[in-house]
Amino acid sequence: MYSVISTVVSLSIVSSVVGFVKLSAPKSSFALEAAKFKIAVVGGGPSGACAAEILAQNPNVETYLFERKMDNCKPCGGAIPVCMVEEFSLPTTIIDRKVRKMKLISPSNREVDIGQTLEPHEFIGMTRREVLDAYLRDRAVGYGAKALNALVTEIVVPNTSDGKYTIKYNNIAGNSLEELQVDYIIGADGANSRVAKAMDAGEYNYAIAFQERIKISEEKMKFYEDLAEMYVGDDVSPDFYAWVFPKYDHVGVGTGTVVNRPAIKQYQKGIRERAGAKIEGGKIIKVEAHPIPEHMRARRVVDRAALVGDAAGYVTKCSGEGIYFAAKSGRMAAQAVNKVIKATGKLPTQAQMIQEYIKPYDALYGPTYTVLDILQRVFFFSNPAREAFVELCGSEYVQRVTFNSYLYKKVQGTNPLGDVKLLFDTIGSLFRGQAFAAPDAEFSNPVESMKRL
Repeated sequence: MYSVISTVVSLSIVSSVVGFVKLSAPKSSFALEAAKFKIAVVGGGPSGACAAEILAQNPNVETYLFERKMDNCKPCGGAIPVCMVEEFSLPTTIIDRKVRKMKLISPSNREVDIGQTLEPHEFIGMTRREVLDAYLRDRAVGYGAKALNALVTEIVVPNTSDGKYTIKYNNIAGNSLEELQVDYIIGADGANSRVAKAMDAGEYNYAIAFQERIKISEEKMKFYEDLAEMYVGDDVSPDFYAWVFPKYDHVGVGTGTVVNRPAIKQYQKGIRERAGAKIEGGKIIKVEAHPIPEHMRARRVVDRAALVGDAAGYVTKCSGEGIYFAAKSGRMAAQAVNKVIKATGKLPTQAQMIQEYIKPYDALYGPTYTVLDILQRVFFFSNPAREAFVELCGSEYVQRVTFNSYLYKKVQGTNPLGDVKLLFDTIGSLFRGQAFAAPDAEFSNPVESMKRL
């Protein structure tokens, strides 16, 4: 789901966005001559496809990629930063729209235009997940990964340290129940990960994302040609935001919530009403819903199984960004496996994967997750706070620092005096928001309301 827009204040207040390390797919330069290991990647989204691509280039690994829906249309805003296009060698043909302008709309319908600081060559890419995912999967297959159109139904964990994992699956292409024994598993199978359950990775809370793809007239689509919108307010979400994102020939209109999931359709009705005449008369061509993780799993590596992407909980608070982090984690996990195999001729142990995959990933992005979690609690818990958030997003300084950090995933130089001024502006905006914004409407949800941010 998700966009960059809601990171505008958060990443500016705390300049903790960590460096972007440009990595290219490693060359196959392994000492061993014949494939020794079978590795299964369960899940064929960006995380799984990027992991399979790297593993498939290792001549010592026979790589299997499981995906139950080859035409997967995950309810996702589909936003990717410009740096991902270069880092992952993505062709611009898979990008539907290059967004350079955004509108942020407050609970009182105050609008702030965002994007004035972007350079002509900079953009946020809007993709359709079925297009992006298929491209990444096909590329992995081109390197030698064996793609299985199959639903994994059970994973049997071995009883010994050198035993095989047994994957039971429904081969959709052959309409048959089959099994495969492998030496290592990478779980890239989303929030309801079967791999995570098999390895006892721990539970996490999750949001429900709901999106409608709406075909509007060509005239109305011109308004969204290079523009995305984000709406905040308790009428569209009590703890997140709603969006209208342009796609190839339609718009994605959606919302999400953790604390009041049963009311998700009520909030979807709210975003349709807020968008109003801009999408009026449109035809709903697809309805999508999906769980989105709220935080990382307690355990992301257990024995010879590792989690990446949504299965590991790599979605940021506040912005809800997940695609880049999914692809990056899949690549990093696979590179860690290859590194250990190259150095030792053996599969990595749990301790080695923590050292080579988990610790480097957390060092790069852990501070970002922490800061965005804190700042979601500051700006998304009430209408007055949301009004303050929108007001602050009008700052050119906030926009420049945030977009530079988002687009390139590296620390951008900040002005200490500007940071001090922003701190006082934030305090002032919160006071002004309290003064004129309407309080949130109460809702009755005794269990989930206990989790309200």
